[in-house]
Amino acid sequence: MHPYMVGQVGPPRKGRGGKGAPLVALAQVALARAAGYHRRMALLAVRDLKVELATEEGVFRPVDGVSLAVERGQAVGLVGESGCGKSVTALALVGLQPGRIVGGAVEFDGCDLTRASATELRRVRGGRVGLVFQEPLAALNPVLRVGTQVGEVLRTHLGAPRGVARARAAELLREMGLPSPEAQLAAYPHQLSGGMRQRVMLAVALAGGPSLLVADEPTTALDPTVQAQVLALLEELRLRRGLALLFISHDLAVVGQVCSRVLVLYAGQVVEEGPTSTLLGAPRHPYTAALLAALPDPAAPRRRLAELPGVVPDLRHLSAGCRFAPRCSRAADRCSAEAPLLEEPNPGYRVRCFYPLDEAREGPP
Repeated sequence: MHPYMVGQVGPPRKGRGGKGAPLVALAQVALARAAGYHRRMALLAVRDLKVELATEEGVFRPVDGVSLAVERGQAVGLVGESGCGKSVTALALVGLQPGRIVGGAVEFDGCDLTRASATELRRVRGGRVGLVFQEPLAALNPVLRVGTQVGEVLRTHLGAPRGVARARAAELLREMGLPSPEAQLAAYPHQLSGGMRQRVMLAVALAGGPSLLVADEPTTALDPTVQAQVLALLEELRLRRGLALLFISHDLAVVGQVCSRVLVLYAGQVVEEGPTSTLLGAPRHPYTAALLAALPDPAAPRRRLAELPGVVPDLRHLSAGCRFAPRCSRAADRCSAEAPLLEEPNPGYRVRCFYPLDEAREGPP
């Protein structure tokens, strides 16, 4: 077994391999980790996750009972307006959430990360779980060169010597589609365009050979052409590396291009979940339908976009009923007095609504 293989991370032994052996072996480790040695169905299983934040006005829960699962090689979308709990959910997976986890479990490859030590979480973050944050200019260190930031992951999680880490960093930048990758190693983040910085963020996230990639709004603020390129790159990487992908966005149209399954969050709770084609084609929750109605239609560019009145409620002052009721055109008295449960009317499909759109129950049409 090569000394860079799992369980034997370290510099190559004398007399083993040629000049390029360390670099090749390091790439093999990353790909082997991405493929995974254990073949369980759900790589990530989040069960009834609750996160609490304490403020001067009291305690509230930006994440309140969220459950989701991502299988190996699967792309799952998490969507909703700003303030619905998407990013806090993502950060809680690896112990970076503001506040504290007060309930639920985050099982990653059979290990509950909510019970992991700080040392164990540091090994997971950037190693087995890659993170792509919303704004790469803010996430990347402005005073460190690109090569240093990508190489740091390789040295920390794979034990790569400095020279090997630099060569592998150039390979990763090339894989991400950056021109002249060797030259880009010496660049600072502010010297790159938005699309190039996002590709650097992907290189950093993938350097440790993760089996799960969490991408939080990876195409925000990118122009449509660059956005399409980043989405295509994510799909190509997922298929080639066997990555599981948790893709977070406020844009259902973007999620529809990437994910096979979608969860819709509203005010810290899952309100609808199902296969992407079904959920986008025939949404059952009024909130999901309102988000879809607000999307522009290329076939009718002059059509007035539908408006969703109101805003996401203040989680510090919630009413007893459905959290979406104040903005819902179908709301009845029951919706203001009683909170609906997340039910499963069909296998693999969940919805939190007393009056789903495709059922003729008593209540407003």
